[in-house]
Amino acid sequence: MIEVYSWPTPNGHKVHIMLEECGLPYRARAVDIGRGEQFEPSFLAISPNNKIPVLVDPDGPEGRPISVFESGAILLYLAGKTGRFLPGSTQGKYEVLQWLMFQMGSVGPMLGQAHHFRVYAPEKIPYAIERYSNEARRLYGVMNRRLAASRYIGGPEYSIADMAIFPWLRGWKNQGIDWNDHPHLKGWFDEIAARPAVVRGLAVLAEVGRPVQDERAREALFGQEQYKLR
Repeated sequence: MIEVYSWPTPNGHKVHIMLEECGLPYRARAVDIGRGEQFEPSFLAISPNNKIPVLVDPDGPEGRPISVFESGAILLYLAGKTGRFLPGSTQGKYEVLQWLMFQMGSVGPMLGQAHHFRVYAPEKIPYAIERYSNEARRLYGVMNRRLAASRYIGGPEYSIADMAIFPWLRGWKNQGIDWNDHPHLKGWFDEIAARPAVVRGLAVLAEVGRPVQDERAREALFGQEQYKLR
């Protein structure tokens, strides 16, 4: 059975959703990133960048076990394993892949920064808040224009690009977004949110997730703990 070492964050949820969409049997193992479990040697052995999620498949390529870190790489691995949610044609595949890279390189990092400086930063820095809020609005605009011309982010069919982007937009309020400015994106968002596999994926590890409320969690997530050499 596949094991996914994860936590209920956008990057965790995108993999939970893909596993549910594919119908693969799996077990979710919580890695409490607010308690520093991502720095434990056993986790670093499969995730050298100390980030969740990590997928471990005992039935990997050629029947041999494999572990995969980085959520985008996991989505690609599962698409290859199942033959689903990534077009078979060369043109269709690269259309999806460019939007997957858009999420990995822009949506995740920039919306994460907007969320951090607007909500979690101990000091409210106007320059940072304005910079990342503006970038969040710009990215939402890019996606809204795309969805004015395409049913799904990666093309006419639902794909790993949609699964990668959707969880990051669930924090739209904390990113300073007004849905009225992005009607095409809002329609897509509501459609994806209603998919049964997405509902199930978002429920994975929901019982253990919690807001960042104490100093131990702040240190593990934002402090010097993550910069120690290991």
